[in-house]
Amino acid sequence: MKRLVYILNHLNQSRPSYDAIYNGKMNLFPFSGDRTPRMIEEPTYWSGGVSYTFLPTNRFEKTKPTVIIAVPAEQLAIARFDAASADFCLRAFVPYIDELNSEIFNRSRSDKENGRYEIFHPDSRILVRNSSFWRMESPCYYTLIGSCNAVENKEAFSPKMYLHFMMCVQLPQAHLKKAIRMLTRMLPSAVLRFIANFYRERFEENMAIMDKQLAIRAWLRGSEYCAFLAEGSILPRAEDGISPLPGAVPFQVPEGEEIEVAGVRGMGIRRGVTVITGGGYSGKSTLLDAISAGIYHHVLGDGREFVLTDEQAVVIAAEDGRSVKRVRISPFIGWLPHGSTDDFSTSHASGSTSQAANIMEAIEAGGRLLLIDEDRSATNFMIRDDKMKRLIEKEPITPFTDRVRELWESCGVSTILVIGGSGEYLSVCDRVYLMEDYRIANVTQRAHALCDDEISEKKAAPACWHFERQISSEGFSSYPSDFGRERLAVYDAGFIYLGDERLDLRAIVSLESYEQWTAVALMLRYLEIHNADEQINLAGKCSALYEKIEREGLDTVYSGIFTEVSRFLELPRMQDVFACVWRMRKLSFFRLDKENPGTENEESISENITNLLQKRDDS
Repeated sequence: MKRLVYILNHLNQSRPSYDAIYNGKMNLFPFSGDRTPRMIEEPTYWSGGVSYTFLPTNRFEKTKPTVIIAVPAEQLAIARFDAASADFCLRAFVPYIDELNSEIFNRSRSDKENGRYEIFHPDSRILVRNSSFWRMESPCYYTLIGSCNAVENKEAFSPKMYLHFMMCVQLPQAHLKKAIRMLTRMLPSAVLRFIANFYRERFEENMAIMDKQLAIRAWLRGSEYCAFLAEGSILPRAEDGISPLPGAVPFQVPEGEEIEVAGVRGMGIRRGVTVITGGGYSGKSTLLDAISAGIYHHVLGDGREFVLTDEQAVVIAAEDGRSVKRVRISPFIGWLPHGSTDDFSTSHASGSTSQAANIMEAIEAGGRLLLIDEDRSATNFMIRDDKMKRLIEKEPITPFTDRVRELWESCGVSTILVIGGSGEYLSVCDRVYLMEDYRIANVTQRAHALCDDEISEKKAAPACWHFERQISSEGFSSYPSDFGRERLAVYDAGFIYLGDERLDLRAIVSLESYEQWTAVALMLRYLEIHNADEQINLAGKCSALYEKIEREGLDTVYSGIFTEVSRFLELPRMQDVFACVWRMRKLSFFRLDKENPGTENEESISENITNLLQKRDDS
């Protein structure tokens, strides 16, 4: 850190340029052998065994460095190196940075005038992030010589594990002394306090919760259940959409539904077709929202720590206006006035065609569980009662009621539906749960008894559910057609601008944060600029990218040339990246199952996702 102080003190006092801290130029004298010095660039500075690496946040903001802090795992006495332990440490470190900001805060000045530390504040989900991660590093120990612009390196040390925090520091303009204090005194002091006060018992408590979550998750994968809800879980959310609702009724397991997994008592929802019903404001949509959130792990205190769902679950809804390219929707739409439903494309899908396409794409991506709320669905897609069937003889839409059992029996795809206004699904489901006053009860026998006298209609002919696509490199670019530079911007309304594309991600509800949207945009850009194929195997490219991220970290996709994106990233699911690609309006698609029969041996999207999950489990 003395070397950093030396570099900063030699900057222009009135108009400092911070390029020198990113270069870190110094003369290196070998510890032994030939003592001839050589000039090196090393933007990493050490203090108390902790390293601080300074990188430009983007090409324009040299006064706002990205700082990567590497803390030896041994100083925290941690031997667990996964996303959960990195997440806990980030949450433990954030208050120390918030405390620094409170010390330097000045309401009469902007952040650029006053200075500010920027660190990511995570929500209640546990995700892979670039703001906190584990990585092996080789310690660099050296002795300063003379005026601190020269060092003598010591013998090499074996690599060891470090906890890395990534943050940004807005340095105060025209206030070099304060910048020096912020970087070389205040920040290292906060890191040392974090290490000294690290709450080991709290860490172990959280890791024990995670171990139970992982055990339940592993049990789900090999069981007849697709979701698990623990007794006492708090499902409703407060106004912020993140915190548990104060005073909410805890979840109670209905009589006869109790199971215990990994020492946690709760209720499991079996695979197949499940209906959740109830009156208005009874909690049925809240229950489905909690189940959909169960694809992620949550921290202690969230209330849904032990609400866990099949990781390949997909929320299905109508999405008027979305782009659909070369999707087989014939299982649900028999014919259209113009165009084929076996190979359907439109730039502006209706509610029913968009919902059909969303289901088919979920199956294409290996989705094993569909989560559907009738309030977010197209009515004519979901149901058509007997009277309307008799009245309307020429109807192209096969309602979901006629296909939901076939999806389960032929494809192994389960469905959980929230239904409040129609009894059409009671005769085709495996079980029915009734919500009353936020309490759940199994009413399957009562519901099926109501259907005993119904005359069964002729079933729809079996459908073909399989189709495969690849994308063309034409239009798959971060360069707009009428502009020479790349374009990438992410807005908190849920829109991504990438090249010529304007992507609306609001319908992909499993992408819950601005940092996930940013990661998707940068991952798509990475796939685009590294592609050399005319016909792109998206599944293979994405699988390779996720493996690279696992090896090198999520920050491997970040680029400082874009100023309208967050510096902080959260890893999305692979199927959510596919969902974004499928909504791109400028792309062209090839149908493998029709046009190129010789390519059917290529790995499918679902196989790539399954293989990636298996590799993660094995590791």
